[in-house]
Amino acid sequence: MLGKLFGKKPTKQPGSAGPDISFGRYSDNNKPPGKVLRWTDADNLYKEKKYTESLDAFFDYLRDDDMQNVTYERNGVEGRFEFFQGSKIVRGRFDKEVLEAEVTLARMPQPSVPVMRRLLEMNFNLYYSRFALDDDRLCMRFDSDRETASPSKLYYGLKELATRADKQDDLLVQDFTVLEETDNEHLLPVSDHVKKVKAQFLKKWIQEALDMIAPLDTEKYSGGVAYLLLSLIYRIDYLITPEGKLLYELEKIGGIYFKKDERPIPEKNRDMAEEFKKMLTMPDEEIYRSLIRSKHTFSIVAPQNYKTIAESIHASNQNMVWYRDNNHPQIGLKISEYGIAYCQYSYSLPSAVTELFHILMQVNYADFFEQLGYTETLYNKTKNKIDASAVVDQIKDIQARWKGKYPGMDFKTQNLRFDSLLNFTLSYTNELEFLNMEPK
Repeated sequence: MLGKLFGKKPTKQPGSAGPDISFGRYSDNNKPPGKVLRWTDADNLYKEKKYTESLDAFFDYLRDDDMQNVTYERNGVEGRFEFFQGSKIVRGRFDKEVLEAEVTLARMPQPSVPVMRRLLEMNFNLYYSRFALDDDRLCMRFDSDRETASPSKLYYGLKELATRADKQDDLLVQDFTVLEETDNEHLLPVSDHVKKVKAQFLKKWIQEALDMIAPLDTEKYSGGVAYLLLSLIYRIDYLITPEGKLLYELEKIGGIYFKKDERPIPEKNRDMAEEFKKMLTMPDEEIYRSLIRSKHTFSIVAPQNYKTIAESIHASNQNMVWYRDNNHPQIGLKISEYGIAYCQYSYSLPSAVTELFHILMQVNYADFFEQLGYTETLYNKTKNKIDASAVVDQIKDIQARWKGKYPGMDFKTQNLRFDSLLNFTLSYTNELEFLNMEPK
């Protein structure tokens, strides 16, 4: 259970000048040792029935000091707290008897039976929190007696409250015109230029994938088609970093493939492709609404043993060989990229690994970074040349910064191949596979 408590921040491009843009899903991985100790403090204080002091330690553990995502203040046995989760703010209070937290989802000026039916149905899937109506405010609430508010209960209860609210507010407003957005003034602005570039490349990448699939025999190449579509999901998630409706649509497409049913792969591929075609028709203004900057407190993915990451990379690279050897280098490239991209999407990776993954994305999608305004380009498409020196320098910088925590991490840059994107991706992910990520 404690493994779920450690997750990573969205990753900025390491090692080169450019705009302040974050990539990837938020995760609270790699908390400094002092923060990890605060969780132990909270647990021990709770067991000693020092409930107020336990809350002090718990909210200190939650606070990301760089992001300043949590506000907490106490006066005696009473206090209040506030923290961010994407598009939502969770506000709460406590006294000697109870702890309460609430988040506003939307305004409902006029009563709506369909809305209430939806919320009633969703209530059945909640373990700690519940939907509520306060005058014209749709809310989610969580509360607990102080004596039963252990750190674990608070963590999972507040996490459910925050992450569900962050996901549902956009979907509810989208599905029911009677609802109005509210309580989102804290969101950070994204420049018009960045939104335009992201929307442009979102559609560009989708169209490229569909064009690559079109001439293929859907039965013979069903595995390759699946890899193409799934790696597209993970690329969009990491580089475009959508929230709201666009994130929901991506998750829905991935769910088509991974749903445990008896449908054949070609049929699932067809349905995924159809959903991507629908995404192509989304107006840019609708896409822009999903491109926001926000602060987070809870991760929505959990860590995994590095052996799991290594196995994913190995399996993808084994599966790419046939496509490489049968004159499908572009499909082979996406398959080789898939192994680590799937892990970046599905798990909370060590930040050092995420930074190394980011270099791979800088090389494979250099035109995207260039359009965003980054000044150091790791791949020149016109000359079909990778900047080997810059790549090696960035890798060495990452290893130097993380050597204290991962003394055995040895990325062997001498094994990298720079003669093509496919060979680079294969050699690069091979090195990722064999990294020693045992912490000190």
